[in-house]
Amino acid sequence: MKTLTGIQPSGALHLGNYFGAIKQMLDLQKSDELFLFIPNLHALTTLKNAQLLNSNTIEAASTLLSLGIDPAKTLLWVQSDVKEVLELYWILSAYTPMGLLERAHGYKDKVAKGIAPNHALFSYPVLMAADILLYSANRVPVGKDQIQHVEITRDIAIKFNNEHGDIFTIPEAKVEENLATVPGLDGAKMSKSYGNTIDIFLSEKELKSRVGKIITDSTPVEEPKDPSTCNVFALSKLFLDEKGVQALSERYQRGGEGHGHFKMYLKELIWDYFAAQREKKAYFDTHHDEVRDILSEGARRAHEIAAPMMEKIRQVVGIYK
Repeated sequence: MKTLTGIQPSGALHLGNYFGAIKQMLDLQKSDELFLFIPNLHALTTLKNAQLLNSNTIEAASTLLSLGIDPAKTLLWVQSDVKEVLELYWILSAYTPMGLLERAHGYKDKVAKGIAPNHALFSYPVLMAADILLYSANRVPVGKDQIQHVEITRDIAIKFNNEHGDIFTIPEAKVEENLATVPGLDGAKMSKSYGNTIDIFLSEKELKSRVGKIITDSTPVEEPKDPSTCNVFALSKLFLDEKGVQALSERYQRGGEGHGHFKMYLKELIWDYFAAQREKKAYFDTHHDEVRDILSEGARRAHEIAAPMMEKIRQVVGIYK
């Protein structure tokens, strides 16, 4: 089973990225043929700072490697390093009805949030289709807000196949229905755009400060507290097994501890959980050449898959050589 996914180079990754996507990638690399890329071309739709995009790309790769992505099991590369994806993007554009893109809610949502409309943003689903179809992916793990983009990929692939034969594998969206929503400091979904994140690799002092900003109610220390309405409890659950969750719930309901105690407990959970990964991150942060070598090898292997696919596509559409 070929599974393809990407992680945006948007800066330091946070707990929402980890529990919403990366943890599933770590599981998938044990069972699937996992294709994982860093979509720096997609990032150009919103990030126009060259130096920042460059550093964010290496930061994303370093973080993925530190968290357990194994290049011996997972094909890891940077999107722009395999140029065939741009050629396929243009060819697929000729098979993409305007109405299909005009109905894409992702474009409308981003413009509504203040992102300047441009062609790259509008045609984002076509480049995403090229990412998926170039490598014949069977499954694409996505959040519910990205399901439509996979459906657009399917529509484009079916249209192309109807005209030229069975060239493309028709992918399926893989949605984790039971995936927990990771709350941010304010209780809303953790997101950089909301400014409510807890980054994975903060220093201990920064982590304590960030956790201390989680919004809680004003229940007195001595009073019992409702864990089901507490953002600190919701985050703590992500790090605990069933027995640990039950024990923490009982502490809340007994009373005698304030939210400050529970915040300190959460800080320790986060700090201990990522202890080994922090050591790896410190290593990769001082060995960027090694990270680049891993990405280059991933791009070479990805190119070996992409090149024959593009030869087949050029032939059926009539592109010279």
